[in-house]
Amino acid sequence: MQKKYIQLGNEEVLKGTHLLAVFKVIPYGKTDLLDAASEIAAESSNGSNIEVNTATEFSDSMGGVVYKVEEDKGLVYIAYPWRMFDRAGNVQNIVTFLAGNVFGMSSLAGLKLLDISFPPDMLENYDGSSYTIDEMRKYLNAYDRPILGTIVKPKIGLKSAEYADVCYNFWAGGGDFVKNDEPQADQDFAPFTETVDLVKEAMDKAETETGQTKVHSFNVSAADFDTMIERADYVQKIMKPDSYAFLVDGITAGWTAVQTIRRRYPDVYLHFHRAGHGAFTREENPIGFSVLVLTKLARLAGASGIHTGTSGIGKMSGSQGEDVTSANSALGKITKGHFFEQDWGDLKKTNPIISGGMNPVLLRPFIEAIGHTDFIITMGAGVHSHPDGTKAGAAAVVQACTAWKQDISIEEYSKNYPELARAIEFFNAHETQAHKVEKN
Repeated sequence: MQKKYIQLGNEEVLKGTHLLAVFKVIPYGKTDLLDAASEIAAESSNGSNIEVNTATEFSDSMGGVVYKVEEDKGLVYIAYPWRMFDRAGNVQNIVTFLAGNVFGMSSLAGLKLLDISFPPDMLENYDGSSYTIDEMRKYLNAYDRPILGTIVKPKIGLKSAEYADVCYNFWAGGGDFVKNDEPQADQDFAPFTETVDLVKEAMDKAETETGQTKVHSFNVSAADFDTMIERADYVQKIMKPDSYAFLVDGITAGWTAVQTIRRRYPDVYLHFHRAGHGAFTREENPIGFSVLVLTKLARLAGASGIHTGTSGIGKMSGSQGEDVTSANSALGKITKGHFFEQDWGDLKKTNPIISGGMNPVLLRPFIEAIGHTDFIITMGAGVHSHPDGTKAGAAAVVQACTAWKQDISIEEYSKNYPELARAIEFFNAHETQAHKVEKN
């Protein structure tokens, strides 16, 4: 045991000088929890497996502090002096410390970072969002309801003109927001610049016909910094201001990519796609970090919106409690997580983005589960599998939303709207996730 890292009952670390974290710990073999806790604190801050002769009095002050353990639950609370982190507001650096080498320790059978809390002075170094859902609502004139979106499907294989045609049909049916799916890039059958050009034409046509503004989220994740910037600059050159968002695959492209886009393009909605997160966040995984931690870090990094799960209603893994807590931690000024209350100071909110097996039948159940409408919902097959096509699928989503706003059941409302009636019949026949929730 590295005793200098154990300071149970130390309340000084709760006074704003430390970042706080709580881990679920499963020691390997005969290692006891407190011994494991000391090793975690050392490895995730300034320590080594044995004492080194190069340490100084100041370097010793940069060590993690185990200030609380809950033996019966396997929980370890560690405080980290916030000055140990990169002062340039670097989220990658936080993750490297708290969720880096520490996962590879041989003394641990399980280590999950469950929650995290940032002190006020530390928050001043971080960007937070600059362009929020409020700015998008103003551009779309979409208030008192979710922003209604789609993911173009199939997720890969459509040529540029085919992709743009799907966008047009969704927008023409009344939808607000279209996004690239996470693997969309610069494939030979759908060159990035050609796709942008044709999406702009489709948007212009739909806006002329409907009299409504529209938004498209372009994936600018790339192999290197220069290519990412080239793609973002091209979108900015072609599209009207506010009519586009930049999607970054935050887990696979990395925190540096997220923060580069945030700092380079502060007037653009930054769309954090979390592809790959399940390897770390699924509740059954013994090693990794929680959806709540990921969401808090995304807000710190400046994401305008992040995917936060479907609250047990869509197809994605995640409990209602976990997903709703994570979504709300992104939105409020003072938020309660599973373990910590977080005062976000002047950092603006990050809105939830909801996707994964959603469809018009599931819209009301999801709104009731999350308790508000400050989110973007993106339905893929929930739109494009409609028996009458994408345009009818979009209309069905809009109609389901209108029924919710008027507090009318979708079954009743659909009597005058064939698109919604066909959607209800189709998705009920295919036993959507809502049926599984009801049966459980």
